[in-house]
Amino acid sequence: MKRFKKAHTFFLACIVGVLLVLGGCSSSSSDSEVSGDGNKVVKFMHIWPPGSSKTQNQIVESVVKKYEDDNPDVKIQVEYLENEQYKDKIKVLSSSNELPDVGVTWAAGYLKPFVEGGLMADLSDVLAKDNLKDQFVGGTTEAYAFDDKTYGLPIELNIAPVYYNKEIFKKNGLEVPTTYAEFVNVVKTLKSSGVTPIALGNKEGWTGSLWYMYLADRIGGSTLISEAIAQEVSFENADLEQAAVDFKELAELGAFSKGTNGLSNDEAKIEFLNETAAMYLMGSWELPNFTTSDETTQEFKDKIGYFNFPNYESGAGAADSWIGGPGVGLFVSEKSKVKDESKEFIRYFIEEWGKQSFTKAGVIPATKVDTSSLDLPQMNIDVLNDLNKAKSITLFADVQMPASAADTHYNLLQSLVSGDITPADFTKQTEQSLKSAK
Repeated sequence: MKRFKKAHTFFLACIVGVLLVLGGCSSSSSDSEVSGDGNKVVKFMHIWPPGSSKTQNQIVESVVKKYEDDNPDVKIQVEYLENEQYKDKIKVLSSSNELPDVGVTWAAGYLKPFVEGGLMADLSDVLAKDNLKDQFVGGTTEAYAFDDKTYGLPIELNIAPVYYNKEIFKKNGLEVPTTYAEFVNVVKTLKSSGVTPIALGNKEGWTGSLWYMYLADRIGGSTLISEAIAQEVSFENADLEQAAVDFKELAELGAFSKGTNGLSNDEAKIEFLNETAAMYLMGSWELPNFTTSDETTQEFKDKIGYFNFPNYESGAGAADSWIGGPGVGLFVSEKSKVKDESKEFIRYFIEEWGKQSFTKAGVIPATKVDTSSLDLPQMNIDVLNDLNKAKSITLFADVQMPASAADTHYNLLQSLVSGDITPADFTKQTEQSLKSAK
């Protein structure tokens, strides 16, 4: 979309952008690497719009302003889009070698094709400068590394708890389940009382993947699904098929939101926020909605707790193993004409984000946090402590997978929910997609 310099046409362009995949709102009208006043321009595109990610957006704005104040010869041109819209636009921009100077990326399988295409700059020098690597939690930057070079720097570290409404549980005489059999009983009890047991919007597929991954983890152990994705073992594995059986059975029990395959994650989340659904499995990036957000009432915050996915009877997994890992990170375009300035900006951004994200937004940064002197809601502290004590953290399956295999994974999970395929079909077709993507 062409950008306009006049304010009224800029806002019109933003409105049109909401309707277009390639849309988005930018805080600057410059399209060149040098602004009208001679300053260097760094284009920065991110996934935190002020509506759906208000607090994160405010942090970005404050960091950008502070950076520009400290570096008056550099202008940061900011553009933001919703998560899925962002991914679509990045695909289009990458095909024409027009990536922003700095942008958001995911790790491992998502990042790999960009690296192989020579689109991402090596950031190893940024990590080495002043021992920045030592500020990160161990194992986080490695998820962005290929052949001993680092192409993204993580800003978030997440685990995925099961959030639940304590008042709904109490009204139905329910306790937090410690075994999967108890969990199924919770689902049945809630369903019989007319409450949606689990808020799940499976339209994008990655949300259903969280449920499948926990089942695979608890049944087959924390390394099985990663080994299968890496093709070290076959995905046509009895434990991975059993996980598909259980996921399908949850759908058949009516555990998930009505019309789950047609609902976005945001639409399903509303059910949990409106207290018509009792549970919601999602990454710890949702903590602000339940602890610190001004948009959420204290009455609701007091009702929300969380638990880790329960143990599976006779399974190889453990309840102190989590699905999660590094969340999004920042990249610098290899084609950037302001590469040095872009690298300096992401270093600055990471350090400032680490200082602000947990206290202001409840978002756990990938850099180390000392909670001893922080005044934070107890649930934030508990989640961070659970993360620190985790026996293992298995990286989200779709992030580990090549992009084409991840898309197949999403579609197959939707087909399991709708009953269009069997669990054996699921494992067979997943194996085929992983082989063809190698």
